[in-house]
Amino acid sequence: MTFPRNPKAVLVTGGAGFIGSNFIRSLFKNELFKGVVVNLDCLTYAGNLENLEEVERDFGGERYFFEKAGINDRDLLEQIFDRHGIDAVVHFAAESHVDRSIHGPGEFIQTNIVGTFSMLETARAAWNDRRDVVFYHISTDEVYGSLGDEGHFFENTPYAPNSPYSASKASADHLVRAYFHTYGLPVVISNCSNNYGPYQFPEKLIPLMILNALEGKHLPIYGDGKNVRDWLFVEDHCSAINRILMYGEAGETYNIGGENERQNIDIVHRICEILQENCPPEKNDAFGQNGIRHYRDLIVYVKDRPGHDRRYAVNCDKLKESLGWSPSLTFEEGLRLTVRWYLDHEDWVRHIRTGEYSSWLDKNYGKR
Repeated sequence: MTFPRNPKAVLVTGGAGFIGSNFIRSLFKNELFKGVVVNLDCLTYAGNLENLEEVERDFGGERYFFEKAGINDRDLLEQIFDRHGIDAVVHFAAESHVDRSIHGPGEFIQTNIVGTFSMLETARAAWNDRRDVVFYHISTDEVYGSLGDEGHFFENTPYAPNSPYSASKASADHLVRAYFHTYGLPVVISNCSNNYGPYQFPEKLIPLMILNALEGKHLPIYGDGKNVRDWLFVEDHCSAINRILMYGEAGETYNIGGENERQNIDIVHRICEILQENCPPEKNDAFGQNGIRHYRDLIVYVKDRPGHDRRYAVNCDKLKESLGWSPSLTFEEGLRLTVRWYLDHEDWVRHIRTGEYSSWLDKNYGKR
């Protein structure tokens, strides 16, 4: 294999989602990439084509194509591979929310395990024994389980998933690795820490806290709020994915971390402080006459969720040393950019919050 790879047609599964849409935008900014992007998404609640309006405007019909399909539709997948001449897959498509996996694990099994199998089989049939192709599987650090107060996850850390979500992703990782060793399919895998940034659906911690606070709703914190995560700004994640896509060795796994460990409660406090600076409650119509003068007053502690991992921390030395990547933003910089983005994109937020998933959010994350 000659590096950098020069794929002519990249299939991005789940490309209308949070990380997928950010990646597609980053791919068009990558000077090394001159090919076509095919965005395959079945547009579940978290998929939103508004995320890619600029890409559609600038590249639609020439270098960017959207295909509405699920990853379990083998017949349609085969047609897409053939029609577009796909020679690289970046596989984001997944059910990804731990809470939802606890309430309904079946969807996670079908999408994350069976769907990944479907993608692998389609790629293997389309590519035969080609070596100038790559199947890039995007995974999570949650497959490694939970850490104590010290230590980090490495690429060779044994898997120990603790939720239906992380178990389904671990299963998918094993399938991808098996297709490399059994069939010689050129694959790479990356396991990333918690992402945050623009276009994230408000079921995840940071956007949920921002939007609930702005609407004067409770800010629910699981347990004692001292669970620790390593936070990775989504644009830094996308730069790492681009690096791995172009230069990653077939059969290798790369951890991608933001090197920003924070307790959940500290993150919520910081969000409240940034909002207090930019949109104080006395200027926010959502608060009316309820007497709240600081967003921190909205914080409530709720029963911890089952199997809640205490701490994640990712060592990404392999990626930094072998491929020359490192995160570009501090957590404070990324968080400020994120809060500002949600404040500046009220239309996007309104469309998301009035969708079919808004009632589920209210039910599970508290009303005023």
